[in-house]
Amino acid sequence: MIKTSQEVTSLALDENSGDLFRQLLELAPDAIIIIDSDGQITLVNRMTETMFGYPRSELIGQKIEVLLPERFRHHHHRHRQGYFSDAHVRPMGSGMELFAQHRDHSEFPVEISLSPLQTSTGQLVTAVVRDITERQQARKALEQYANDLEHSNAELEQFAYVASHDLQEPLRMVASYAQLMARRYNNQLDQDADEFIEYIVDGATRMQTLINDLLAFSRIGTRGQPFEMTDSNVVLQRALNNLQMAIKEQNVVLSHDDLPLVIADSMQLLQLFQNLIGNAVKFHGDAPPVIHVGARSEDGKIIFSVADQGIGIEPQYGERIFQLFQRLHGITEYPGTGIGLAICKKIVTLHGGDIWFEPQPGKGTCFYFTLPSVSEEQ
Repeated sequence: MIKTSQEVTSLALDENSGDLFRQLLELAPDAIIIIDSDGQITLVNRMTETMFGYPRSELIGQKIEVLLPERFRHHHHRHRQGYFSDAHVRPMGSGMELFAQHRDHSEFPVEISLSPLQTSTGQLVTAVVRDITERQQARKALEQYANDLEHSNAELEQFAYVASHDLQEPLRMVASYAQLMARRYNNQLDQDADEFIEYIVDGATRMQTLINDLLAFSRIGTRGQPFEMTDSNVVLQRALNNLQMAIKEQNVVLSHDDLPLVIADSMQLLQLFQNLIGNAVKFHGDAPPVIHVGARSEDGKIIFSVADQGIGIEPQYGERIFQLFQRLHGITEYPGTGIGLAICKKIVTLHGGDIWFEPQPGKGTCFYFTLPSVSEEQ
């Protein structure tokens, strides 16, 4: 029988399609196994041989259960029959914990997707098998790392808390007796002795401040309150009330936008505002401080700003100033321990936000931090 040119072209396309299918099958990164309604393996690809350790000649005609651990084989045929009776596409990652068995009887975790395949000889099922051993090992390693990190952080926080309390008592004694000596023997000893006593009192007082700040830093994240809808206007006003003495003494000119609702720990937000505004008051330079607190919504978050016209910060100190005990000025110029901005960064990080600063045009600094905004649904 002579075929028409259209029939010849169709036959060539079918042959080319078959070749393409076989090439794709062999190059697939996952094991591909086709079984019939009796559970017999009718076709496998190269990755199946690699993954399970069998040559395909040993697998063709075998029951699919040969690739399962012994403990699953007895019940698997019922699952197989149930699937054939209601065949449907089941994608990978279906939530079941599955295992396969290598030729040497070692087990390994897998993900399997199933797809029905209707042919002229009956229904088949294509199983795509993916070895997820490395993924599970990576997940377990990550979980272990997270547990170790959590344990380490808990130990560090406990150490800071206990050390701070244990150091407080002897320091109080040193400071008390140094102050007593300063009062009792003032101008009764020589000038050097008065100076030495002053150094002792000053050193003990600064150490107490340092320990208290370290204790406050260690408590961030361990003594926090649940995040909830918070009116940042109310929190800002509380911060200003706490700072009212310094604001009055320095004749601060302070303005602020109408601030939005945020999802936050109100106590930590209070500390955040207080630290940033307190810094703006402290580092004001010669002129009275001028401070503005603003906020804008952008990409589902709120960007807060605390801008001043103070002495400013050089851009190269962008990371350093947020580290513990980092100071850009001498203790005699501006008091403090250099821990306030580290606390700010820790609070913002715990809220899933970012904090940074930008020099103001001409003079001053503007600190920015982000917090989650409140959606209409919330």
